[in-house]
Amino acid sequence: MEDGRRNRRVGQLILAVAGGILLLGAVRYTGSSISISSNVNGRELPIRSVETEEAKVSLTFDVAWNSEDLDMLLEILEKEDVRASFFVTGEWVGKHPEQVKAIYEGGHDLGNHTQSHENMTMLSEEDRRTQIARVQEQVCSLTETKMNLFRPPYGNYDDSLILLAKELGYETVTWNIDSEDWKDYGKEAILRTVLQSKELKNGSIILLHAGTRYLEKALPELIQGLLERGYVPVPLSELLIRGDYCLDVTGRQRAVPQ
Repeated sequence: MEDGRRNRRVGQLILAVAGGILLLGAVRYTGSSISISSNVNGRELPIRSVETEEAKVSLTFDVAWNSEDLDMLLEILEKEDVRASFFVTGEWVGKHPEQVKAIYEGGHDLGNHTQSHENMTMLSEEDRRTQIARVQEQVCSLTETKMNLFRPPYGNYDDSLILLAKELGYETVTWNIDSEDWKDYGKEAILRTVLQSKELKNGSIILLHAGTRYLEKALPELIQGLLERGYVPVPLSELLIRGDYCLDVTGRQRAVPQ
């Protein structure tokens, strides 16, 4: 009987250790210091949401092609006193420098969405570097700020892309809720997809797009719906954990206990 209890304790210890490894991904200890990796179970992951006790979420907008509604989206955000994050392509930046400045001057985050919105997993390392660097140069020339948020087009990534982005000073951030505004199903579909999502929780990152047909109509109600549910929209710069962190297998960012 004593052997049985001992075996059960050993089994529980093994499960606890294994669970910790699964949760933390790769937390590397070097002496007394901790270095953090986005590697989970041998694979690099982007940040998809953030573990936080605060009821905060982020509205993130991809801006790559059409942006006829962008001025109105910025006006709505200003009226609602909400700051968001905008991931822009270099080709769009080159055509709309004043709107880039408006995003920045409105207190919103600017993020790197590559130069020409290509599938980065299909490009060579040299081309990947160029895609990231060119848009950075354009945004910096307009705002005198260096971006540190990166979102790969279509959400497509591989291990080497995330490591390259990290080398260049970027956190790779995707989302855990896709509004599906790009499907043009209507305002109510956007509201339902986000506000009724099982993934809506503290630290959610919500994907939206400038230039879609119904987002301008949906955005005020979307913000109000989040507020009514107790969620405060903040930019990624206020949501992401900037100190030591780990990712779980879903890409949820968690602070590492000190």
